[in-house]
Amino acid sequence: MTRQQQAAQALKALHQRPGGFILPNAWDPGSALILAAAGFDAIGTTSAGIAFSLGKQDYRVSDPRLGVTRQEMFDRCSQIIEAVALPVSGDLEAGYGDRPEDVADCVLQAVEIGLAGCNIEDKPVGEERLYEPRQAAERIAVARQALMARSSDLVINARTDAWLVGEGDPLAASIRRANLYLEAGADCVFLPGVTDLPTARTLVREIAGPVNLVLGLGGSSGNAHELLAAGVRRISVGGSLARAALGFVRRSAELLRDSGSVAFTDGEISGPDLNTLFAVTRAAA
Repeated sequence: MTRQQQAAQALKALHQRPGGFILPNAWDPGSALILAAAGFDAIGTTSAGIAFSLGKQDYRVSDPRLGVTRQEMFDRCSQIIEAVALPVSGDLEAGYGDRPEDVADCVLQAVEIGLAGCNIEDKPVGEERLYEPRQAAERIAVARQALMARSSDLVINARTDAWLVGEGDPLAASIRRANLYLEAGADCVFLPGVTDLPTARTLVREIAGPVNLVLGLGGSSGNAHELLAAGVRRISVGGSLARAALGFVRRSAELLRDSGSVAFTDGEISGPDLNTLFAVTRAAA
């Protein structure tokens, strides 16, 4: 069995584990190594964090030149996979193409580079709409069929942005889409925009498969442990760690500019500690 197959099986098993799991999101090898050293069982990538680390835009891209290319995204995912021994799930946006065949090609490349899983969104890049439900489900189904044809496995986390884009009653739309995606071959469904316990419980009850929610998308509301206790199987944090890190950089830069102070170093990890952490954690990979 290859390392990728082992990682895919390990990631899939986490979705069935009582109590669920937290999947923090890294944007480069350094952040991935720190998350691995913190003791998490798997790591996700963040398209937002990767975009921002490249000085580019994410999600609502104003100019195609400012978007992250598929190759750039896979290159960074490969670097993260190489750095850590944990299963890595890649944020692959909408699969880099409208056609189901594009998504199929995307997931096959994900397997080739060693990803254990991936997110596939139902919102076309650069548009404020969602794919029609059956069209979005077909994209998942063709991707799953392509994996099966090669006897490959990959945890497909089908994301619906019904809460973010707005589609009538977002709760009803999310439940309908989630169940369609699971029937099409998704292993888990991802519903950004929900952080409250009552809605989470409804989703868990009405969706016939593992539910992934994200915290930190629009603020600090919600608690990962409480949501997992309510039946949510997977909690991620998207680009929130990356945004928080960049917020710290900006505040520190302004402090240095305005006062000359380097008080921002008070909470830093020392160079020797980072050297040790990276050496030990990379050795495990």
